[in-house]
Amino acid sequence: MITNFRDIGDITTQLGKLESGLFFRSGELTELNESDINFLKNKCGIKKVYDFRSADEIKKNPDLKINGIEISNIDILASITANGASLEGMLSNSDIHKSMLETYTEIVTSQSALNGYSKFLTEVLQTKQPILFHCFAGKDRTGFAAALILKISGASDEQIMKDYLKTNESRKIANQSILNSLDGKLSASQIDDLKVALVVDSSYLEHAKEILIKQFGSLDNYLTSGLKLQDDYIEQFQKIYIQK
Repeated sequence: MITNFRDIGDITTQLGKLESGLFFRSGELTELNESDINFLKNKCGIKKVYDFRSADEIKKNPDLKINGIEISNIDILASITANGASLEGMLSNSDIHKSMLETYTEIVTSQSALNGYSKFLTEVLQTKQPILFHCFAGKDRTGFAAALILKISGASDEQIMKDYLKTNESRKIANQSILNSLDGKLSASQIDDLKVALVVDSSYLEHAKEILIKQFGSLDNYLTSGLKLQDDYIEQFQKIYIQK
């Protein structure tokens, strides 16, 4: 089963329409059946998967290798000591809301995140092909990557938030499965904390935006000074991916 999967394209922005069938997002690809594999490979035509998880996360739950689909690991939070976006990180924090805000700060400002999103966006510009990007739940590291692509495409803040919050509906079954698997292993308060950690909140993405502006001044400066992308990155991206 492909959890939290969706195509973020086919969205009409103020500049035109972001092409569909090119940018797919999801949670980890660990328990796929033949139908799932056929869907990704033949229906969606996925050529490359970007896995934003840590080495430890991948070691415990590696993506299923699919013939013809390349997997590239970009550890977005490699340079920080505590990965609050992993399941283990979620379980280790008592103040979940504070922890998630800190995680989003790191997603915007940490060196590994800057390097990682730079590599991701650089390759997106170099090769136009159907890709899928994901992390553990497909909600935080992946959610920010999706927000970047949509913002660069000219999407409004409302459109970006709408896609971001779709995660809560898309992960209902998967989240319940995680909670069921931990029943009896965690206290009631820990279960309650995990319920909060497994969903997204608009305040998280808003916080990321605030940190980005505070740190870099604007999206353009984030892309050029933070990610070290070419000065005309937005223009070139839109030439390739936006249908007028």
